[in-house]
Amino acid sequence: MRKLRVGFMGTPEFAVATLDAIRNAGHEVVCVVTTPDKPAGRGQQMHCSDVKRYALEHQLPVLQPEKLKDDSFVEDLRDYRPDVFVVVAFRMLPRCVYAMPMLGTFNVHASLLPQYRGAAPIQRAIMNGETKTGVTTFLLDEHTDTGSMLLQKEVEITHEDNAGTLHDKLMVAGAELAVETLRQLAEDTATPIPQPSVENLIPAPKIFKEDMHIRWDNTAENIYNHIRGLSPYPAAFSLIGFRHPENEELKDCVLKIFEVEITDRPSSGKPGKITLENDQQLFVSTKNFDISVKILQLEGKRRMKTKDFLSGFRFNNYTDYLY
Repeated sequence: MRKLRVGFMGTPEFAVATLDAIRNAGHEVVCVVTTPDKPAGRGQQMHCSDVKRYALEHQLPVLQPEKLKDDSFVEDLRDYRPDVFVVVAFRMLPRCVYAMPMLGTFNVHASLLPQYRGAAPIQRAIMNGETKTGVTTFLLDEHTDTGSMLLQKEVEITHEDNAGTLHDKLMVAGAELAVETLRQLAEDTATPIPQPSVENLIPAPKIFKEDMHIRWDNTAENIYNHIRGLSPYPAAFSLIGFRHPENEELKDCVLKIFEVEITDRPSSGKPGKITLENDQQLFVSTKNFDISVKILQLEGKRRMKTKDFLSGFRFNNYTDYLY
């Protein structure tokens, strides 16, 4: 098989697996493009992306442009003489970049396109209760996630999967699919197929704070999917009221919830009503069945199992309901 000169573009851990697989397949990674370093944490120290960290460890040239249309950046890219660009979880590219390589530019997307186009396909698929998803490689064009498809691979979503476990499954599948796509491009056997027209497209927009708020007046199954679709990050949350012992003023406190189980007991209380049992179990009423909370984190506290949380927590000054 012909070995290709690959320019790689990506940022998070999800992209590192593909970069590593491309190198292990024997292709020459001529350059790595990632986001500029940025301050993070309490000390606001400069932090680099996971992709940059990997590139430096393996002595790969790194480019970190502020603007992707910058003339000097485009010239630097051209000087590397890439046969193809591979993009995983990166920014939208201008035509002057994605049209540069002889074999084009393809993206590894964590869904079965055309469904779940957008920034959060992993979370949205679980939140919507899907039982399958997958990865797609497709050629870039001027729109977001709309280019002609090269390959797809289906991945099962189990009822126990959360965003973290599905992320890892798709990360591995995406790396494998990228290597197979490069093989077909190198052997001139790749067959781009236009994305089919689908009447009911499901988008996967970025997750915002309002998307993370749990609505207890929903069904237990929908709440369960919502919570696991956002676990472990960014995490679904509810609010619990803290009543100040001196002035009785009620303050909203954020309660992040990472893991729950659906019980077979019908909810008798108002949605959001908390029921404690044996100082070890915490149940919350929903539209139909009670949910048992397994892992949670109260604002200002560490993440912990419910049993451990309840052993050192007193509800006296808190509301007996979530909202």
